[in-house]
Amino acid sequence: MPTIQDKEFGIVTVRRTARSSSMKATVAPNGSLRVSVPSYAPIFMVKRMIASSRSELRRLLETRPTLELKDGMSIGKSHTLVVRSGASTIVRKQGLQLIVTLAPDDGLNSEALVSSARTQVLAILRKEAKAHLPKRLRYLADTFGFEYSSVRFTHASSRWGSCNNKQAISLNIALMGLPFELIDYVLLHELAHTKQLNHSPAFWAEVARTDPGYVLHRKQLKLFNPHV
Repeated sequence: MPTIQDKEFGIVTVRRTARSSSMKATVAPNGSLRVSVPSYAPIFMVKRMIASSRSELRRLLETRPTLELKDGMSIGKSHTLVVRSGASTIVRKQGLQLIVTLAPDDGLNSEALVSSARTQVLAILRKEAKAHLPKRLRYLADTFGFEYSSVRFTHASSRWGSCNNKQAISLNIALMGLPFELIDYVLLHELAHTKQLNHSPAFWAEVARTDPGYVLHRKQLKLFNPHV
């Protein structure tokens, strides 16, 4: 995909698609700006849109998720962030560690560093999610008598999971940052939607059948953020 180097917003990714009939700006998973445009739109028109919409784009970027980096922090279930000092700032994955090497004048809150680290964190969470969640979902479905058609993974969502009328379940990779009992609660919640595609008393009865502690788990889940 082509990119634009903007003096204020940094690298802006341009996504051309035949489905787009107008230009639309969104925040990419790494926190940068992304503009979807019709396949025929020239780059100079994208630059013109950015120049004329700076106030709106600033407000949009204010809504992007923040990633607070701390030495020793856990990433998912098996990875750890390690901060070191060095001549230049580099983010790299080594085994089960995400190593951030900081130059003398850099800090952990620099926008470029956070953006680079977020890309790596998303890759780690996706890998862990694919390794754990499908098997756990299958186990819980078999245990409690649910059927679902498919499972897919998301990350740019304000929800932990969803289920549609075709019994396809979507799971946010940020689930890997939750305690295991809350992961199970979300999975059971979405499995219950395969029988009750609503939040009626019948739905919550289905959740209670599989998770007697769901009231507490539901309350605890609100303490966590599904954004990465």
